[in-house]
Amino acid sequence: MTMADAKEILVGIVLGSDSDISTIESATRTFDDFGIGYELRILSAHRTPEELAEYVRDATSRSVKVFIAAAGMSAALPGVIAAHTHLPVLGVPVSSGTLGGLDALLAVSQMPPGVPVAAMTIGSPGAKNAALMAVRILALSEHGLMEKLKSFIAKQRDDVLAKDSKFRR
Repeated sequence: MTMADAKEILVGIVLGSDSDISTIESATRTFDDFGIGYELRILSAHRTPEELAEYVRDATSRSVKVFIAAAGMSAALPGVIAAHTHLPVLGVPVSSGTLGGLDALLAVSQMPPGVPVAAMTIGSPGAKNAALMAVRILALSEHGLMEKLKSFIAKQRDDVLAKDSKFRR
């Protein structure tokens, strides 16, 4: 899946398995809402290591500025991506296996010094936060994106206050 229609690809989303697509949908919807181009690839740190390394190394030539990597269990994918790039990597632990994603969360958050990966929370909420963190990173240099981000934040505030006003006396 590539979301490029006339949009520059700014985010590379990598999943270790196609079973992780439902987890990442909240991120792709967020990028669609913000009008941010992304590409989605299924590449395994363990099963397709050469193809993954090649994809990551070529990313800057395709204008990718941030990676989101979703993986479960050993969750090696975000760290392997970080080992092959200087770009920010946001890791999304996927709920799978007998530990429900806790193993993946610990794996993503335990990177060795010098190979940073930002660890998000487990599952779809983590994917949405990864997308919003990517938006914040991109808004530092992408014209007009900061205003969209500020509007999004203001809308969240207004939505909560509207609900609060129903309960105030």
